[in-house]
Amino acid sequence: MKIESKLVHAGDRKKAGGFIPVTTPIYTAASYFYDSMAQLDRVMGREEEGPSYARYDNPTGSALEELVNTLESGGGTVACASGMSAVHLGLIAALLDRPKRVVAGNVLYGATVSTLMKIMEPFGVETTWVDICDLDAVERALGEVKPGLVLMETVSNPLLRVGAMDKIAEMTRQAGVPLMVDNTFATPLLVRPLELGANIVVHSATKYMAGHGDVLGGLIVADQEYCGTIRTLSRTVGPVMSPFEAYLTMRGIKTLALRVERQCANACRIASWLASHPRIERVHFPGDPNHPDALTIARLFPKNLYGAMISIELKGGREEVFAFMEKLKMIVRATSLGDVHTMILYPAMASHRDLSPKHRARLGIGDGLVRISVGIEAPEDIIGDLEQALQG
Repeated sequence: MKIESKLVHAGDRKKAGGFIPVTTPIYTAASYFYDSMAQLDRVMGREEEGPSYARYDNPTGSALEELVNTLESGGGTVACASGMSAVHLGLIAALLDRPKRVVAGNVLYGATVSTLMKIMEPFGVETTWVDICDLDAVERALGEVKPGLVLMETVSNPLLRVGAMDKIAEMTRQAGVPLMVDNTFATPLLVRPLELGANIVVHSATKYMAGHGDVLGGLIVADQEYCGTIRTLSRTVGPVMSPFEAYLTMRGIKTLALRVERQCANACRIASWLASHPRIERVHFPGDPNHPDALTIARLFPKNLYGAMISIELKGGREEVFAFMEKLKMIVRATSLGDVHTMILYPAMASHRDLSPKHRARLGIGDGLVRISVGIEAPEDIIGDLEQALQG
């Protein structure tokens, strides 16, 4: 079955009593019981599948987990309360019995950077930052640091660089180090990290997976080696997704292929238009033939599907960015991405606000950098809104 069909069918239509619901319903019960105490004993002992307590299992959440696990070719999946709870769960699971050292891409989502620096570091976890697109630098770090985990994003936030994940996975495998990948920007429609050799994959379900701006959630998928540990940690700590969020995420995933294909096509057209605008100093877009990682993108991404994120460097600084964004009429000025509507964000104010100006500058996140998440609207309307906002 091709992924477009898996998106629609996987996880659904479980028999309930004498009938089969067409879509998985929302189960809100906090606990469950069975006619037989022996069966309840087996369920609670994890010898038999079935829900017993909502922190452990929920039928709606389990259906979503089965769906995502199928899409990412995983050994097991856990639906979490947020993308960052999924990241935190992955870090803990990977480092439980390994050296408390992480080699991480030097340009990551700001909250991930803050998690490593402000939460993990005080607990004794050291992070070494490396240009994930420099394979020699990654190899040196593996040899010198001897980490317990390598962490990267499929497409880096917000500069949209793409590391050679397949080659990095081979390096980490030879070094005996797990590789964890944030696949939020790419989705399993574009890249499936576990198939390329990664061990743990995380998503912010809030973004493309749910896709409609009405969900807060996260997903963590792991291979056979780590899925059991992640499930045990989740059952103990309890960063679980609510059944309502699980239902909405599952419903959103059914149209993922349609949405992302349209968003990718729109992004290609809009990036091309932006590149010719006199007020734009530079356009960052994975579909650009001159992208610094073009060869890697051509190898890892499907043809003509380069993601729907664009970052632009506007001439000027903060005041010019604010003036431009305030003129937008249709494009939504909000802190998220991956929704059906086009969104725009100022990283220095939002996603990377917790980083110091000097730290942002070192990463290449200047005061004129703006990130655009392209939606499914008519591309002429998106361009028209950008054009009027960029005037004067």
